[in-house]
Amino acid sequence: MGFAKVDTDRHNRKGFSEVVYCAGKTKENIKEISRKIISHKQDLLLTKLDSKIYRYLKKFFPRLKYNPLARIGYQVYRAKPAKGLALVVCAGTCDIPVAEEAVLTLEVMGNRVHKLYDVGIAGVHRLMKNLDLFKKARVIIVVAGMEGALASLVSGLVSAPVIAVPTSCGYGASFNGLSALLTMLNSCSPGITVVNIDNGFGAGYFASLINK
Repeated sequence: MGFAKVDTDRHNRKGFSEVVYCAGKTKENIKEISRKIISHKQDLLLTKLDSKIYRYLKKFFPRLKYNPLARIGYQVYRAKPAKGLALVVCAGTCDIPVAEEAVLTLEVMGNRVHKLYDVGIAGVHRLMKNLDLFKKARVIIVVAGMEGALASLVSGLVSAPVIAVPTSCGYGASFNGLSALLTMLNSCSPGITVVNIDNGFGAGYFASLINK
């Protein structure tokens, strides 16, 4: 396409079509990439999509949907039966946008998802009363900013693999998520993998691979 080489074979290799990261791309670039993916009868997932660009794209793709909290645009070619159970947990309300990005990614990829929000360690009783739900999950995503300790706590209580997502929420010394990232990378609880700061999509994608 000159400005992009769309990987239309990725669905065969990975089980899901190429996902479009929209930040830094022009609306015309996103439109043409989307058109290419849709023409191959594949699911379309647009991450970090601005609402103004979504309204522009909607004129060309009437079936395109948008979640403003997750900043994701999506169009599913064919509905999939939801499988397994992925649990998405976030520490505080300010972490919800990143958690929603993970949730929507999981749902578009055909996973059954349950959400548990605002259960950070500052009020650990909110987490402990949901232990039965944790035991049912096949994979757990934990989204947390500040010091990012929630992932270690959850991993120490469950048998399922945990995917930790540091967020940029926090005061000055959190360094826009670096503090949470380092805490999660240095967790003493086994069974945790860590994705990049604010990368809800990456966590959802990996959780889907585990869940299926």
